[in-house]
Amino acid sequence: MVRHSVLGYTAVLVIGGAVFAFGQAPPGGQAGAAAGQRGQRGQGGQTFTTNGNGGLVDAPGQQGQRGRGPAVPSRPAPRGPDGRLTLGAAVQGRETGLWIGGITNLTNADNTPIKVPYQPWAQAVAQDRRQNAFEPHTRCKPSGGPRQFLTPYGVEFLELPELQRIFIFDVGGPHTVRIIYMDGRPHPKKIEPSYYGDNIGHWEGDTLVVDSVGYNEKFWFDRGTHPHTEQLHLIERFTRVDFDNIKYEVTVDDPGAYTAPWSGQFNLRNVPNDELFEYVCQDNNMAPVLMIGVLESADRSSPIIP
Repeated sequence: MVRHSVLGYTAVLVIGGAVFAFGQAPPGGQAGAAAGQRGQRGQGGQTFTTNGNGGLVDAPGQQGQRGRGPAVPSRPAPRGPDGRLTLGAAVQGRETGLWIGGITNLTNADNTPIKVPYQPWAQAVAQDRRQNAFEPHTRCKPSGGPRQFLTPYGVEFLELPELQRIFIFDVGGPHTVRIIYMDGRPHPKKIEPSYYGDNIGHWEGDTLVVDSVGYNEKFWFDRGTHPHTEQLHLIERFTRVDFDNIKYEVTVDDPGAYTAPWSGQFNLRNVPNDELFEYVCQDNNMAPVLMIGVLESADRSSPIIP
């Protein structure tokens, strides 16, 4: 009985046009900003793609982008008083801005598809996910790894040298925070698996290198339906090539799901003058089809509330 009620409710939402493939709508207090996001936004006449709810989900610099007009030359990447490149806002000038990965996925360096070395069971799971689209992210669950940067409204990097930590704040989705420890510590010998894992980082020139382990299996680590196990080990590289772009690279090593390590990359684009805002995922989730899946065999025991 509950199942039929849920399906009926979903049908009403679909007919009413409330279903959006990417995820969530902006909170009521963001209505004015959302209206501004539907057209051009930012400096230099840049254009950004929205998710239909007014939230930025794509930006110039992605393959398949829908931005128009000639590219505007970017300024050099900002640096702190010690000369170190910074991933956050400029130290001088106090500019604000968020980073958008957009509706994209991991590719080779030349933007061609990756030939992923699946184990047979992992390939079957990936195929099922492509058909079912039963992603935990749409149920307001945190998403570790590359998926963190492919969420509505982007992320913000906050670097605190005095604490030897870097924080990455999500805006859309679960509105969570990821901590990267920069004090040279090793991974703990015993780690309680979590959505973001245990993250330790260091700088190699102008590239932030982050080594992460200790993930649980309750999320998808990218938008490409690739499964993983608790053996997942990610090495991420963040290179801010100029003021407006961060090159994101990741190596995936999971002997429980793949026959060999594999790598991918995409671009993060700066959205100038944007800032974090209050956001409650459950109140703004406009993707009921993605929450409950589309197959008859999908688990609908918790269709709406995560």
